[in-house]
Amino acid sequence: MHTEQVMNSELDHSRSSDPIALDPVLLDPAVCYRALQTRDARFDGRFFVGVTSTRIYCRPICPARTALREHCRFFPTAAAAEQAGFRACLRCRPEIAPQSPAWRGTANTVSRAMARIAEGALDGPRASVERLADSLGVGERQLRRLFDQHIGASPLAVAQTRRVLFAKQLLHDTRLPMASVAMAAGFGSIRRFNDTFLALYKRPPSQLRRRSVTASGAAPLILRLSYRPPFDWNALLAFFTPRAIPGVEEVRDGIYRRVVRVAGQTADHRAVIAVSHVPARRSVQVEIACDYVPALPVIASRLRRVFDLDADTEAIARHLSRDRALAPTVRRQPGLRTPGGWDAFEIAVRAILGQQISVAAARGLAAKLVTLCSQPIAPGDAALTHAFPSAQQLAAANLSSLGMPAARRNALQSLARAAVAQPDLFAAGNTLEESIDRLRSVPGIGEWTAQYIALRGLHHPDAFPASDIGILHNAEQIFGTPFSPAQLLARSEQWRPWRGYAAQHLWSASHTAIAPRGKQPRARKPSLPQPAPHPRLLATTSTIAATGGTL
Repeated sequence: MHTEQVMNSELDHSRSSDPIALDPVLLDPAVCYRALQTRDARFDGRFFVGVTSTRIYCRPICPARTALREHCRFFPTAAAAEQAGFRACLRCRPEIAPQSPAWRGTANTVSRAMARIAEGALDGPRASVERLADSLGVGERQLRRLFDQHIGASPLAVAQTRRVLFAKQLLHDTRLPMASVAMAAGFGSIRRFNDTFLALYKRPPSQLRRRSVTASGAAPLILRLSYRPPFDWNALLAFFTPRAIPGVEEVRDGIYRRVVRVAGQTADHRAVIAVSHVPARRSVQVEIACDYVPALPVIASRLRRVFDLDADTEAIARHLSRDRALAPTVRRQPGLRTPGGWDAFEIAVRAILGQQISVAAARGLAAKLVTLCSQPIAPGDAALTHAFPSAQQLAAANLSSLGMPAARRNALQSLARAAVAQPDLFAAGNTLEESIDRLRSVPGIGEWTAQYIALRGLHHPDAFPASDIGILHNAEQIFGTPFSPAQLLARSEQWRPWRGYAAQHLWSASHTAIAPRGKQPRARKPSLPQPAPHPRLLATTSTIAATGGTL
Protein backbone atom coordinates (compact mmCIF):
# COMPACT_ATOMS: atom_id res chain seq x y z
CA MET A 1 0.00 0.00 0.00
CA HIS A 2 1.23 3.54 -0.78
CA THR A 3 2.85 5.31 2.21
CA GLU A 4 0.29 8.12 2.06
CA GLN A 5 -2.60 5.66 2.15
CA VAL A 6 -1.06 3.85 5.13
CA MET A 7 -0.71 7.14 7.01
CA ASN A 8 -4.25 8.18 6.29
CA SER A 9 -5.53 4.77 7.39
CA GLU A 10 -3.63 4.93 10.67
CA LEU A 11 -4.74 8.51 11.26
CA ASP A 12 -8.34 7.49 10.72
CA HIS A 13 -7.95 4.78 13.38
CA SER A 14 -6.45 7.36 15.76
CA ARG A 15 -9.51 9.58 15.78
CA SER A 16 -11.44 10.49 18.90
CA SER A 17 -15.14 9.81 19.44
CA ASP A 18 -15.92 12.75 17.15
CA PRO A 19 -16.49 11.10 13.75
CA ILE A 20 -14.39 13.54 11.77
CA ALA A 21 -12.29 15.69 14.09
CA LEU A 22 -8.63 14.75 14.15
CA ASP A 23 -7.38 14.79 17.75
CA PRO A 24 -3.57 14.92 17.67
CA VAL A 25 -3.44 14.23 21.42
CA LEU A 26 -4.51 10.65 20.67
CA LEU A 27 -2.20 10.10 17.68
CA ASP A 28 0.52 7.51 17.73
CA PRO A 29 3.88 9.41 17.73
CA ALA A 30 5.12 7.01 15.05
CA VAL A 31 2.29 8.14 12.76
CA CYS A 32 3.06 11.79 13.47
CA TYR A 33 6.72 11.21 12.68
CA ARG A 34 5.89 9.70 9.28
CA ALA A 35 3.68 12.71 8.56
CA LEU A 36 6.63 14.93 9.51
CA GLN A 37 8.96 13.03 7.16
CA THR A 38 6.62 13.50 4.18
CA ARG A 39 6.02 17.23 4.88
CA ASP A 40 2.47 16.72 3.63
CA ALA A 41 0.63 20.07 3.70
CA ARG A 42 -2.60 18.33 4.68
CA PHE A 43 -1.20 17.83 8.18
CA ASP A 44 -0.16 21.47 8.60
CA GLY A 45 -1.74 22.87 11.75
CA ARG A 46 -2.98 19.46 12.93
CA PHE A 47 0.03 19.00 15.18
CA PHE A 48 3.38 20.62 16.02
CA VAL A 49 6.72 18.94 16.63
CA GLY A 50 9.13 20.01 19.34
CA VAL A 51 12.80 19.10 18.89
CA THR A 52 14.42 18.43 22.26
CA SER A 53 17.96 19.02 21.00
CA THR A 54 17.17 22.61 19.92
CA ARG A 55 14.12 23.38 22.11
CA ILE A 56 12.37 24.67 18.95
CA TYR A 57 8.92 23.61 17.75
CA CYS A 58 7.90 23.49 14.10
CA ARG A 59 5.05 22.81 11.73
CA PRO A 60 5.10 19.38 10.05
CA ILE A 61 5.92 21.11 6.74
CA CYS A 62 9.05 22.85 8.05
CA PRO A 63 11.81 22.83 5.39
CA ALA A 64 14.52 22.22 8.02
CA ARG A 65 16.19 18.82 8.13
CA THR A 66 13.95 16.31 9.91
CA ALA A 67 15.18 15.61 13.42
CA LEU A 68 15.80 12.10 14.66
CA ARG A 69 12.73 10.35 16.02
CA GLU A 70 14.11 10.21 19.56
CA HIS A 71 14.47 14.01 19.59
CA CYS A 72 10.85 14.71 18.59
CA ARG A 73 7.85 15.42 20.80
CA PHE A 74 4.41 16.03 19.32
CA PHE A 75 1.87 18.58 20.51
CA PRO A 76 -1.77 19.29 19.53
CA THR A 77 -1.35 23.07 19.62
CA ALA A 78 1.32 25.75 19.51
CA ALA A 79 0.29 26.73 23.04
CA ALA A 80 1.04 23.22 24.31
CA ALA A 81 4.48 23.30 22.71
CA GLU A 82 5.30 26.68 24.23
CA GLN A 83 4.02 25.63 27.63
CA ALA A 84 6.42 22.67 27.44
CA GLY A 85 9.33 25.08 26.98
CA PHE A 86 9.78 25.10 23.20
CA ARG A 87 10.07 28.29 21.16
CA ALA A 88 8.65 28.88 17.69
CA CYS A 89 10.72 28.13 14.60
CA LEU A 90 11.81 31.20 12.63
CA ARG A 91 11.76 29.29 9.33
CA CYS A 92 8.33 27.63 9.19
CA ARG A 93 6.68 30.29 11.41
CA PRO A 94 4.00 28.44 13.43
CA GLU A 95 2.13 31.75 13.83
CA ILE A 96 0.86 31.49 10.25
CA ALA A 97 -0.09 27.79 10.35
CA PRO A 98 -3.73 26.91 9.70
CA GLN A 99 -5.47 26.77 13.05
CA SER A 100 -5.95 23.20 14.17
CA PRO A 101 -9.56 21.97 14.39
CA ALA A 102 -8.57 19.31 16.90
CA TRP A 103 -10.74 20.62 19.69
CA ARG A 104 -13.88 21.07 17.60
CA GLY A 105 -16.62 18.63 18.41
CA THR A 106 -14.64 17.07 21.26
CA ALA A 107 -15.54 19.60 23.93
CA ASN A 108 -18.20 22.21 23.26
CA THR A 109 -17.13 24.27 26.27
CA VAL A 110 -13.56 24.39 24.99
CA SER A 111 -14.69 25.47 21.52
CA ARG A 112 -16.76 28.27 23.04
CA ALA A 113 -13.83 29.36 25.20
CA MET A 114 -11.45 29.33 22.24
CA ALA A 115 -13.83 31.54 20.27
CA ARG A 116 -13.93 34.06 23.10
CA ILE A 117 -10.17 34.00 23.61
CA ALA A 118 -9.77 34.74 19.90
CA GLU A 119 -11.92 37.83 20.44
CA GLY A 120 -9.65 38.98 23.30
CA ALA A 121 -11.50 37.59 26.34
CA LEU A 122 -8.21 37.16 28.24
CA ASP A 123 -6.66 40.45 27.14
CA GLY A 124 -6.81 43.63 29.19
CA PRO A 125 -6.35 44.45 32.86
CA ARG A 126 -9.76 43.15 33.99
CA ALA A 127 -9.63 39.87 32.08
CA SER A 128 -9.24 36.60 33.97
CA VAL A 129 -9.82 32.89 33.55
CA GLU A 130 -12.45 33.12 36.30
CA ARG A 131 -14.43 35.70 34.31
CA LEU A 132 -14.10 33.59 31.17
CA ALA A 133 -15.32 30.48 32.99
CA ASP A 134 -18.27 32.38 34.47
CA SER A 135 -19.29 33.57 31.01
CA LEU A 136 -19.33 29.94 29.87
CA GLY A 137 -21.31 28.69 32.86
CA VAL A 138 -18.56 26.46 34.26
CA GLY A 139 -16.12 26.65 37.15
CA GLU A 140 -12.57 27.86 36.71
CA ARG A 141 -11.07 24.49 37.72
CA GLN A 142 -13.31 22.64 35.28
CA LEU A 143 -12.32 24.96 32.43
CA ARG A 144 -8.62 24.45 33.18
CA ARG A 145 -9.13 20.68 33.25
CA LEU A 146 -10.93 20.69 29.88
CA PHE A 147 -8.19 22.80 28.31
CA ASP A 148 -5.52 20.46 29.63
CA GLN A 149 -7.44 17.48 28.22
CA HIS A 150 -8.26 18.85 24.76
CA ILE A 151 -5.70 21.58 24.08
CA GLY A 152 -2.75 20.44 26.14
CA ALA A 153 -2.31 23.91 27.64
CA SER A 154 -4.07 26.26 30.05
CA PRO A 155 -6.39 29.07 28.90
CA LEU A 156 -3.76 31.66 29.90
CA ALA A 157 -1.10 29.80 27.91
CA VAL A 158 -3.39 29.76 24.87
CA ALA A 159 -3.98 33.51 25.18
CA GLN A 160 -0.27 34.19 25.73
CA THR A 161 0.70 32.11 22.70
CA ARG A 162 -1.90 33.91 20.63
CA ARG A 163 -0.40 37.27 21.65
CA VAL A 164 3.19 36.17 21.04
CA LEU A 165 2.54 34.57 17.66
CA PHE A 166 0.45 37.49 16.45
CA ALA A 167 3.19 39.91 17.55
CA LYS A 168 5.76 37.76 15.77
CA GLN A 169 3.69 37.86 12.59
CA LEU A 170 3.41 41.66 12.80
CA LEU A 171 7.17 41.94 13.33
CA HIS A 172 7.87 39.72 10.37
CA ASP A 173 5.32 41.04 7.89
CA THR A 174 4.61 44.69 8.73
CA ARG A 175 6.35 47.99 9.30
CA LEU A 176 4.55 48.84 12.52
CA PRO A 177 6.74 50.40 15.25
CA MET A 178 7.55 48.20 18.24
CA ALA A 179 5.16 50.06 20.53
CA SER A 180 2.32 49.55 18.04
CA VAL A 181 3.13 45.84 17.69
CA ALA A 182 3.02 45.42 21.48
CA MET A 183 -0.29 47.26 21.69
CA ALA A 184 -1.84 45.40 18.76
CA ALA A 185 -0.89 42.00 20.18
CA GLY A 186 -2.45 42.77 23.56
CA PHE A 187 0.66 43.23 25.72
CA GLY A 188 0.06 45.58 28.62
CA SER A 189 3.39 47.37 28.25
CA ILE A 190 6.54 47.57 26.14
CA ARG A 191 8.52 46.13 29.04
CA ARG A 192 6.30 43.06 29.25
CA PHE A 193 6.51 42.70 25.47
CA ASN A 194 10.32 42.79 25.51
CA ASP A 195 10.61 40.48 28.52
CA THR A 196 8.34 37.87 26.93
CA PHE A 197 10.36 37.75 23.72
CA LEU A 198 13.65 37.61 25.59
CA ALA A 199 12.36 34.68 27.62
CA LEU A 200 10.97 32.78 24.62
CA TYR A 201 13.41 33.60 21.83
CA LYS A 202 16.53 34.69 23.77
CA ARG A 203 16.60 37.92 21.78
CA PRO A 204 14.70 41.23 21.74
CA PRO A 205 11.72 41.65 19.38
CA SER A 206 13.68 44.02 17.14
CA GLN A 207 15.99 41.17 16.09
CA LEU A 208 13.04 39.17 14.76
CA ARG A 209 12.17 41.83 12.23
CA ARG A 210 13.33 41.13 8.71
CA ARG A 211 16.03 43.47 7.47
CA SER A 212 13.91 44.40 4.47
CA VAL A 213 11.19 45.74 6.80
CA THR A 214 11.55 49.32 7.99
CA ALA A 215 9.51 50.37 11.03
CA SER A 216 6.81 52.87 10.19
CA GLY A 217 3.37 53.84 11.44
CA ALA A 218 2.06 54.25 7.91
CA ALA A 219 -1.06 52.36 6.90
CA PRO A 220 -2.18 50.18 5.30
CA LEU A 221 -0.46 47.10 6.60
CA ILE A 222 -0.59 43.64 5.09
CA LEU A 223 -1.23 40.30 6.83
CA ARG A 224 -1.45 36.82 5.42
CA LEU A 225 -4.03 34.42 6.88
CA SER A 226 -3.38 30.80 6.02
CA TYR A 227 -5.81 27.99 5.30
CA ARG A 228 -5.67 24.25 4.78
CA PRO A 229 -6.35 23.38 1.10
CA PRO A 230 -8.41 22.75 -0.90
CA PHE A 231 -9.93 26.22 -0.87
CA ASP A 232 -12.63 27.38 -3.31
CA TRP A 233 -11.99 31.13 -3.49
CA ASN A 234 -14.21 31.56 -6.55
CA ALA A 235 -17.22 30.11 -4.72
CA LEU A 236 -16.71 32.63 -1.91
CA LEU A 237 -16.57 35.51 -4.38
CA ALA A 238 -19.67 34.13 -6.12
CA PHE A 239 -21.44 34.37 -2.77
CA PHE A 240 -20.22 37.84 -1.78
CA THR A 241 -20.53 39.56 -5.19
CA PRO A 242 -24.34 39.72 -5.51
CA ARG A 243 -24.68 40.60 -1.80
CA ALA A 244 -22.13 43.42 -1.65
CA ILE A 245 -23.95 46.43 -0.16
CA PRO A 246 -23.08 49.59 -2.14
CA GLY A 247 -20.99 51.96 -0.04
CA VAL A 248 -20.09 49.25 2.50
CA GLU A 249 -18.41 46.56 0.42
CA GLU A 250 -17.49 45.58 -3.11
CA VAL A 251 -15.95 42.73 -5.08
CA ARG A 252 -13.78 43.88 -7.95
CA ASP A 253 -10.95 42.23 -9.89
CA GLY A 254 -11.00 39.21 -7.61
CA ILE A 255 -10.60 41.32 -4.44
CA TYR A 256 -13.15 41.68 -1.64
CA ARG A 257 -13.12 45.13 -0.02
CA ARG A 258 -15.26 46.68 2.71
CA VAL A 259 -15.51 49.08 5.63
CA VAL A 260 -15.64 47.41 9.04
CA ARG A 261 -16.52 48.68 12.48
CA VAL A 262 -14.43 47.60 15.48
CA ALA A 263 -15.31 48.39 19.10
CA GLY A 264 -12.65 50.24 21.08
CA GLN A 265 -12.38 50.92 24.79
CA THR A 266 -14.15 54.29 24.54
CA ALA A 267 -15.52 54.47 20.98
CA ASP A 268 -16.02 52.51 17.78
CA HIS A 269 -13.35 52.64 15.10
CA ARG A 270 -13.53 52.10 11.33
CA ALA A 271 -11.11 50.23 9.14
CA VAL A 272 -10.97 49.52 5.42
CA ILE A 273 -9.88 46.03 4.43
CA ALA A 274 -9.05 44.41 1.11
CA VAL A 275 -8.83 40.62 0.85
CA SER A 276 -7.23 38.76 -2.06
CA HIS A 277 -6.23 35.16 -2.67
CA VAL A 278 -2.60 34.01 -2.72
CA PRO A 279 -2.90 30.31 -3.68
CA ALA A 280 0.86 29.80 -3.94
CA ARG A 281 1.14 30.55 -0.21
CA ARG A 282 -2.11 28.79 0.73
CA SER A 283 -3.38 32.00 2.26
CA VAL A 284 -5.46 35.09 1.76
CA GLN A 285 -3.73 38.45 1.89
CA VAL A 286 -5.42 41.20 3.88
CA GLU A 287 -4.58 44.87 3.42
CA ILE A 288 -5.78 46.86 6.43
CA ALA A 289 -6.09 50.63 6.80
CA CYS A 290 -6.86 51.29 10.47
CA ASP A 291 -5.64 53.91 12.94
CA TYR A 292 -6.52 51.77 16.00
CA VAL A 293 -3.91 49.03 16.21
CA PRO A 294 -5.53 47.06 19.10
CA ALA A 295 -8.23 46.17 16.55
CA LEU A 296 -5.84 44.13 14.42
CA PRO A 297 -6.24 40.76 16.25
CA VAL A 298 -10.02 41.13 16.16
CA ILE A 299 -9.93 41.97 12.45
CA ALA A 300 -7.76 38.92 11.74
CA SER A 301 -9.98 36.66 13.86
CA ARG A 302 -13.19 37.93 12.24
CA LEU A 303 -11.80 37.49 8.74
CA ARG A 304 -10.85 33.91 9.50
CA ARG A 305 -14.55 33.33 10.18
CA VAL A 306 -15.83 35.40 7.25
CA PHE A 307 -13.80 33.29 4.82
CA ASP A 308 -14.01 30.11 6.92
CA LEU A 309 -10.24 29.69 6.85
CA ASP A 310 -10.06 27.18 9.70
CA ALA A 311 -12.26 24.53 8.09
CA ASP A 312 -10.73 21.13 7.36
CA THR A 313 -12.65 20.69 4.12
CA GLU A 314 -11.17 17.27 3.32
CA ALA A 315 -12.30 15.81 6.64
CA ILE A 316 -15.73 17.43 6.27
CA ALA A 317 -16.07 16.09 2.72
CA ARG A 318 -15.19 12.56 3.87
CA HIS A 319 -17.86 12.74 6.54
CA LEU A 320 -20.60 14.13 4.27
CA SER A 321 -19.72 11.61 1.55
CA ARG A 322 -20.92 8.82 3.82
CA ASP A 323 -24.31 9.80 2.41
CA ARG A 324 -23.86 8.14 -0.96
CA ALA A 325 -26.51 10.26 -2.64
CA LEU A 326 -24.86 13.48 -1.48
CA ALA A 327 -21.30 12.29 -2.20
CA PRO A 328 -21.22 13.24 -5.95
CA THR A 329 -22.29 16.80 -5.11
CA VAL A 330 -19.59 17.05 -2.45
CA ARG A 331 -16.94 15.72 -4.85
CA ARG A 332 -17.87 18.30 -7.47
CA GLN A 333 -17.25 21.15 -5.01
CA PRO A 334 -13.88 20.51 -3.30
CA GLY A 335 -12.77 23.15 -0.83
CA LEU A 336 -16.25 24.65 -0.41
CA ARG A 337 -16.50 26.92 2.64
CA THR A 338 -19.44 28.42 4.53
CA PRO A 339 -19.19 32.19 3.98
CA GLY A 340 -19.66 34.21 7.15
CA GLY A 341 -20.40 37.81 8.05
CA TRP A 342 -18.44 40.53 9.78
CA ASP A 343 -20.65 40.25 12.85
CA ALA A 344 -23.79 38.40 13.80
CA PHE A 345 -25.90 41.54 14.21
CA GLU A 346 -25.22 42.54 10.61
CA ILE A 347 -26.11 39.05 9.36
CA ALA A 348 -29.33 39.12 11.41
CA VAL A 349 -30.36 42.44 9.86
CA ARG A 350 -29.55 41.18 6.38
CA ALA A 351 -31.54 37.98 6.99
CA ILE A 352 -34.63 39.96 7.95
CA LEU A 353 -34.20 42.32 5.01
CA GLY A 354 -33.97 39.32 2.67
CA GLN A 355 -37.12 37.54 3.81
CA GLN A 356 -39.53 36.86 0.92
CA ILE A 357 -37.63 38.94 -1.67
CA SER A 358 -34.75 38.37 -4.08
CA VAL A 359 -31.10 38.89 -3.21
CA ALA A 360 -30.91 41.94 -5.48
CA ALA A 361 -33.95 43.57 -3.87
CA ALA A 362 -32.60 42.88 -0.38
CA ARG A 363 -29.26 44.40 -1.38
CA GLY A 364 -31.03 47.58 -2.43
CA LEU A 365 -32.91 47.75 0.87
CA ALA A 366 -29.67 47.24 2.77
CA ALA A 367 -28.06 50.15 0.91
CA LYS A 368 -30.98 52.41 1.88
CA LEU A 369 -30.75 51.26 5.50
CA VAL A 370 -27.03 52.01 5.67
CA THR A 371 -27.48 55.52 4.28
CA LEU A 372 -30.41 56.16 6.62
CA CYS A 373 -28.75 54.96 9.83
CA SER A 374 -25.01 55.66 9.61
CA GLN A 375 -22.80 58.63 8.83
CA PRO A 376 -20.27 58.63 5.98
CA ILE A 377 -16.68 57.89 6.93
CA ALA A 378 -13.86 60.31 6.16
CA PRO A 379 -13.43 60.80 2.39
CA GLY A 380 -10.79 58.64 0.79
CA ASP A 381 -12.55 56.03 -1.34
CA ALA A 382 -15.44 56.78 -3.64
CA ALA A 383 -16.70 53.18 -3.53
CA LEU A 384 -16.49 52.61 0.26
CA THR A 385 -18.26 55.36 2.15
CA HIS A 386 -20.13 53.82 5.10
CA ALA A 387 -19.81 51.22 7.82
CA PHE A 388 -22.78 48.99 8.49
CA PRO A 389 -24.91 50.60 11.25
CA SER A 390 -24.57 49.48 14.84
CA ALA A 391 -27.47 48.17 16.92
CA GLN A 392 -27.66 51.53 18.72
CA GLN A 393 -27.91 53.44 15.43
CA LEU A 394 -30.58 51.15 14.04
CA ALA A 395 -32.62 51.19 17.26
CA ALA A 396 -32.72 55.01 17.18
CA ALA A 397 -33.53 55.35 13.46
CA ASN A 398 -36.87 56.12 11.84
CA LEU A 399 -37.35 53.35 9.28
CA SER A 400 -40.70 54.53 7.89
CA SER A 401 -39.10 55.60 4.61
CA LEU A 402 -37.38 52.28 4.05
CA GLY A 403 -40.06 50.88 1.76
CA MET A 404 -40.75 47.51 3.33
CA PRO A 405 -43.68 45.94 5.22
CA ALA A 406 -44.31 47.32 8.70
CA ALA A 407 -43.94 43.87 10.25
CA ARG A 408 -40.38 43.56 8.98
CA ARG A 409 -39.52 47.13 9.99
CA ASN A 410 -40.73 46.29 13.49
CA ALA A 411 -38.68 43.08 13.43
CA LEU A 412 -35.55 45.08 12.57
CA GLN A 413 -35.99 47.48 15.44
CA SER A 414 -36.97 44.71 17.85
CA LEU A 415 -33.72 43.00 16.90
CA ALA A 416 -31.71 46.20 17.41
CA ARG A 417 -33.29 46.89 20.80
CA ALA A 418 -32.68 43.30 21.89
CA ALA A 419 -29.01 43.53 20.83
CA VAL A 420 -28.59 46.72 22.86
CA ALA A 421 -30.37 45.31 25.91
CA GLN A 422 -28.66 41.88 25.76
CA PRO A 423 -24.95 42.28 24.99
CA ASP A 424 -24.56 38.49 24.93
CA LEU A 425 -27.34 37.94 22.36
CA PHE A 426 -24.70 37.20 19.72
CA ALA A 427 -21.92 36.13 22.09
CA ALA A 428 -19.21 34.15 20.34
CA GLY A 429 -19.25 30.51 21.35
CA ASN A 430 -22.82 30.05 22.62
CA THR A 431 -24.07 26.56 21.83
CA LEU A 432 -26.28 26.16 18.76
CA GLU A 433 -29.31 25.40 20.93
CA GLU A 434 -28.67 28.45 23.15
CA SER A 435 -28.21 30.67 20.11
CA ILE A 436 -31.40 29.49 18.41
CA ASP A 437 -33.45 29.91 21.61
CA ARG A 438 -32.12 33.44 22.20
CA LEU A 439 -32.67 34.51 18.62
CA ARG A 440 -36.19 33.09 18.48
CA SER A 441 -37.09 35.10 21.58
CA VAL A 442 -36.78 38.24 19.42
CA PRO A 443 -40.11 39.17 17.76
CA GLY A 444 -39.99 38.58 14.02
CA ILE A 445 -37.29 35.87 14.09
CA GLY A 446 -38.48 32.34 13.39
CA GLU A 447 -36.64 29.04 13.05
CA TRP A 448 -35.38 29.58 9.50
CA THR A 449 -34.02 33.05 10.25
CA ALA A 450 -32.43 31.91 13.52
CA GLN A 451 -30.70 28.96 11.82
CA TYR A 452 -29.45 31.22 9.03
CA ILE A 453 -28.03 33.73 11.53
CA ALA A 454 -26.38 30.89 13.46
CA LEU A 455 -24.77 29.59 10.28
CA ARG A 456 -23.56 32.84 8.71
CA GLY A 457 -23.23 35.13 11.71
CA LEU A 458 -22.25 32.84 14.58
CA HIS A 459 -20.47 30.29 12.39
CA HIS A 460 -22.09 27.27 13.98
CA PRO A 461 -21.01 24.39 11.70
CA ASP A 462 -24.11 22.34 12.53
CA ALA A 463 -26.74 25.03 11.88
CA PHE A 464 -29.21 23.90 9.23
CA PRO A 465 -32.07 26.05 7.84
CA ALA A 466 -34.13 23.07 6.67
CA SER A 467 -37.05 25.14 5.37
CA ASP A 468 -34.90 27.22 3.00
CA ILE A 469 -36.41 27.21 -0.47
CA GLY A 470 -33.06 26.84 -2.25
CA ILE A 471 -31.99 23.91 -0.10
CA LEU A 472 -35.31 22.11 -0.57
CA HIS A 473 -35.30 22.71 -4.32
CA ASN A 474 -31.78 21.38 -4.84
CA ALA A 475 -32.28 18.50 -2.40
CA GLU A 476 -35.17 17.32 -4.56
CA GLN A 477 -32.97 17.45 -7.66
CA ILE A 478 -30.06 15.63 -5.97
CA PHE A 479 -31.96 12.94 -4.09
CA GLY A 480 -34.69 12.44 -6.68
CA THR A 481 -37.61 12.94 -4.29
CA PRO A 482 -39.41 15.95 -2.80
CA PHE A 483 -38.77 16.76 0.86
CA SER A 484 -40.75 18.59 3.47
CA PRO A 485 -38.60 20.62 5.89
CA ALA A 486 -39.21 17.97 8.58
CA GLN A 487 -38.14 15.16 6.24
CA LEU A 488 -34.97 16.99 5.19
CA LEU A 489 -34.19 17.76 8.83
CA ALA A 490 -34.49 14.06 9.64
CA ARG A 491 -32.14 13.14 6.79
CA SER A 492 -29.66 15.77 7.94
CA GLU A 493 -29.04 13.88 11.19
CA GLN A 494 -26.45 11.74 9.40
CA TRP A 495 -24.56 14.91 8.37
CA ARG A 496 -23.93 16.06 11.96
CA PRO A 497 -21.84 17.84 13.17
CA TRP A 498 -21.32 19.49 9.76
CA ARG A 499 -24.88 20.12 8.60
CA GLY A 500 -23.96 23.74 7.83
CA TYR A 501 -21.51 22.53 5.20
CA ALA A 502 -24.12 20.16 3.81
CA ALA A 503 -26.44 23.17 3.50
CA GLN A 504 -23.74 25.07 1.63
CA HIS A 505 -23.23 22.15 -0.76
CA LEU A 506 -26.97 22.00 -1.39
CA TRP A 507 -27.18 25.76 -2.00
CA SER A 508 -24.16 25.76 -4.28
CA ALA A 509 -25.20 22.71 -6.26
CA SER A 510 -26.82 24.98 -8.86
CA HIS A 511 -23.31 26.02 -9.91
CA THR A 512 -22.59 22.45 -10.97
CA ALA A 513 -24.39 19.83 -13.00
CA ILE A 514 -26.80 18.00 -10.72
CA ALA A 515 -27.12 14.29 -11.43
CA PRO A 516 -30.38 13.26 -9.71
CA ARG A 517 -30.92 9.75 -8.41
CA GLY A 518 -33.75 7.89 -10.05
CA LYS A 519 -36.40 9.53 -12.17
CA GLN A 520 -36.29 13.30 -12.59
CA PRO A 521 -39.10 14.72 -10.43
CA ARG A 522 -41.74 16.99 -11.83
CA ALA A 523 -41.35 20.70 -11.22
CA ARG A 524 -43.53 21.87 -8.39
CA LYS A 525 -44.12 25.02 -6.42
CA PRO A 526 -42.31 24.89 -3.07
CA SER A 527 -44.43 25.45 0.01
CA LEU A 528 -42.56 26.54 3.11
CA PRO A 529 -43.82 27.32 6.59
CA GLN A 530 -41.24 30.03 7.27
CA PRO A 531 -40.45 32.23 5.46
CA ALA A 532 -43.71 32.02 3.48
CA PRO A 533 -43.40 31.77 -0.33
CA HIS A 534 -43.86 34.98 -2.24
CA PRO A 535 -44.38 35.44 -6.02
CA ARG A 536 -41.18 37.49 -6.33
CA LEU A 537 -39.27 34.86 -4.38
CA LEU A 538 -40.54 32.05 -6.59
CA ALA A 539 -39.33 33.98 -9.61
CA THR A 540 -35.81 34.06 -8.22
CA THR A 541 -35.53 30.54 -6.83
CA SER A 542 -32.59 29.62 -9.06
CA THR A 543 -30.63 32.74 -8.05
CA ILE A 544 -31.18 32.12 -4.35
CA ALA A 545 -30.33 28.44 -4.63
CA ALA A 546 -27.16 29.16 -6.56
CA THR A 547 -25.76 31.75 -4.19
CA GLY A 548 -26.67 30.39 -0.79
CA GLY A 549 -29.87 31.73 0.73
CA THR A 550 -30.77 35.29 1.60
CA LEU A 551 -28.82 38.56 1.69
